[in-house]
Amino acid sequence: MIANTINAQYDGSTQNSPTYSKPYSKRIDTLRMSIGYQPPKLKQFDGKGNPKQHITQFIETCNNVSTDGDLLVKQFVRSLKDNAFD
Repeated sequence: MIANTINAQYDGSTQNSPTYSKPYSKRIDTLRMSIGYQPPKLKQFDGKGNPKQHITQFIETCNNVSTDGDLLVKQFVRSLKDNAFD
């Protein structure tokens, strides 16, 4: 189990790890964007800046393109990178 966890961490296949769990329901993953939906251009957060500022900018950007509810969750994942995503 420890070897699998270490391998998963280094080869990028964390979804197969028994310790990996998404912080949202499967319903979010299966959510379909409406036809013609253009995802907003998001600034990515790497965990080094101010998380409150990132969330505020994220919400403002999404509100400007009428993204709300479950779509916010789906789009939020796209706004994270590096350590903030892990």
